[in-house]
Amino acid sequence: MPKIKTHKGAAKRFSLTKSGKVKRGHAFKSHILTKKSTKRKRGLRKTAYASPANEATIKKLIPYK
Repeated sequence: MPKIKTHKGAAKRFSLTKSGKVKRGHAFKSHILTKKSTKRKRGLRKTAYASPANEATIKKLIPYK
């Protein structure tokens, strides 16, 4: 069997925790920040976890992470 190629776009966006959860960053933090409140922008800095529905798909994209 050949090795599976890592999806480089997904590799840059997601990482795995020790327990196997998929860690991700928040969207909507790159531009048009003037209309967003400081509190909202501060919350978007923090990391979040991918939903269990999408977890299996993401793990297939990053097999060696």
